[in-house]
Order: sequence, then C-alpha cells, then structure tokens
Amino acid sequence: MESPGPSAPSATGSRPTAASDAGVLLPEVLFDVLLWLPAKELCRLRAVCRSWRALTFDPLFIGENTARHPRHPLFLTNFRDGRTHIHVVDVSGSVVKRIPIPDGNLLLPTSLDLACVATVRNSCRVLDPATGGVHVLPESPAAEHAGREILRQPYTCFAFGRMAATGDYKVLRMFSRPDLFGFHQHHLFEVFTINSCSGSGSSQPQWRARGSHEEFVEPGSVIVVGEMVYFKIDTIYDFLIVDYQHDIPLDRIIPFNLKKEEWGAILPGPISDIFQTDEYDDHLEDYRSLWIETTLAELRGSLALVHYRTYRHIMDVWLLKDFDDVLWVKEYTIQIEPIVPTTELCVKSLFMLGDGRLVIHFPENGMLLIHDARTHTSTPLETGYLDAVAMYIGNLLSLQAGNIV
Repeated sequence: MESPGPSAPSATGSRPTAASDAGVLLPEVLFDVLLWLPAKELCRLRAVCRSWRALTFDPLFIGENTARHPRHPLFLTNFRDGRTHIHVVDVSGSVVKRIPIPDGNLLLPTSLDLACVATVRNSCRVLDPATGGVHVLPESPAAEHAGREILRQPYTCFAFGRMAATGDYKVLRMFSRPDLFGFHQHHLFEVFTINSCSGSGSSQPQWRARGSHEEFVEPGSVIVVGEMVYFKIDTIYDFLIVDYQHDIPLDRIIPFNLKKEEWGAILPGPISDIFQTDEYDDHLEDYRSLWIETTLAELRGSLALVHYRTYRHIMDVWLLKDFDDVLWVKEYTIQIEPIVPTTELCVKSLFMLGDGRLVIHFPENGMLLIHDARTHTSTPLETGYLDAVAMYIGNLLSLQAGNIV
C-alpha cells in the first residue's frame, strides 16, 4: 500500500538510552513520564519536538502505553456535513482525527484495523488509518464480465473482510440492476484480493468473476462476519409478495464464503416461523414490513439479525448460535422510545463494545445510540448527523494520517 503519511520509526526492542538528544529530560525519564498520559494527549504533544514525536511513534512505547491505559473504543464515521473526511470519534463523541477521502465515499460497516470506503458508482478504496496508505481498486470489470448489459450504468455495492489464516483482505463487488424492474439482469459478482505481505497492493491485481446466486440478493443489506458475507433477499420478493408470486419468507439470508469464494445454502431467518405466534401476532402491521424492519449485523463473531418493530419502537436482536443447525436465539429486546424519533424505520448498523454495550446507528436522523443491557439504559452519542459508521480496532497512537483535533 502507498503510504503518503509519515512512517513510524522501527522498534528498537528496548527503551531509549541516555545517549539520545531528548532535551532537558533523559530519554528514559521522558519515556516514563509520557507513559502516564493517555493516547489523545500524546498525539497533541507530537508537535513539541522531533524526539517527542519519534518516541510516541515507537512500537515499544505504544505497546506499554496501551497496556497501562485501557483502550477506549474508536469509531470511523462519515458526517453528513463533512463528506470529504473520515472522522475518528471516541466513545464520548469527540472527534480526535480527520482523514481526507474523496467526496461521496461512504464507510462499510466493518470492525477491522483497515477501512473500506465506496460509492454506488463503482469507486472503492481500502485505507489504513494508521499509516495513511490508500489502495484504489480498479473500476474495470473481470474479463468474463466485459461488455455485459448491466455494466452500462453500473450500480455497485462492496463487502470487505479479512482472511484469518493468511492476513489477506478480500473485497466482494456486486453489480446490481439499475432499477427494480430489471428482472432479466442477474447480479454480477467479483472478488479482489489485497495481499497483506505486499506493500504495493494486491497479489492478484485483477477482479475475478464469481457466479451469481440463483436468487436475487439485496445489495445494501450486506454484512461480513469473519470470512462469511451475508445478504438479505432482494426487494424483488417484497414487491412480488403483493401478488403472491413468490413464497420465499422475507427474513431468509443468503451466505457467500469469502475464503472459498462460493455461495452457501439459504439460511432460514428466526421470525417467519413464529410470525403467527403470540409473540408476534398483532405486533406487525403486515408481513411485508418484515423486510423493511430487519438489518444484518455482526456481534461477538456471530451473525445477528436486528428487527426494529417500528411502530412499537422495540428492537429485537437475534444471534445465529449454530450455523449448521441454523439455531437462532433472541439475545436482546430493547425499548427505544422516546430517545429515537418516530421517523426511523430501521437500524442501519449495529456494533458491540468490549464491555458488552451495543452501538446502534439509525440512518434517517444519523443518530448513534449506546445501549447498556445491564442497566437497560440507552444514551445518544453527542455527534453530528452520521451517514455511515465503522469500528476501528487499531490504536489511536498509531494514527499517523490526518489531523489531530
């Protein structure tokens, strides 16, 4: 990856010695003094002098500082009124850094040490918030897809995940129909690999065509859990069910194995089979609302289905506990009202902090809500309107790119 930002000095394996030029304080004393400060304050102190800057980028210092200070969650966000930057936000809602990106690129809802931003017009970038490295993925399609009708006005969505065994990252690209009525045009799928061992990008620099699923999937519903990509079924079925032309339940989920680059069997969702039971009877205006009100997410390494029962302002979170036996368990039921405005129809994304609190992003009002299941309390994060959110699992001290706020 190209790294336009400054690079951190290499680790020495030991603390600085008195031979270095650190000003009044001996280097080892400065090391111990600065260890007392949290990461955000240390980032600001980098402007004092070169020796302080070098020390705070030293991997040994970063490691010891992280061990001494509990790591606070960091979010990567797209502000609605700041679309040319990714903003790094802490759990208090304070912006700690800004990283420039092209206008219109939105974050994918990942929880990784890299981030992926994309547009629906076939632009995709993978960036490293720590180094500032950016890899721009090619827009040209896989050779097998060249000249296809669906590419004339490309409408794309992307998924981004990390392969545990190799450390490589993969991007799944989907070319969707330009409108709801393009039933004759099946989606096109392609995969791109970014090699973790290569500083220049990908060991396979071209998109690779992969087969389409026999059913249509919904582009905007995509979520990655480990090495699996999951989609809701497409809006086509929500449309066709009016005339009873299709009998696929609206909470069915279609998996794609990003490691093997192949489709899996359709997963039954947890709600359709109990729709007529006492738990859900009269709690939904009609069956069709089920498609609108559900969102896929990743929690604790498992697939989650979030069902926001709009008119009751209740959010149910189901976890897929057993993939092979398709065992769903309802983990949370959260009363959202009166914190969230009644204009919200669904949840856009859901994350979990290390202490078990849930982070809920609502799309219409751009609100980020933190829910503590132990105390049954929900607190809105004091930020501006957010269009997209991702979790960043890296260290704030490693963030060289962008401007400290």
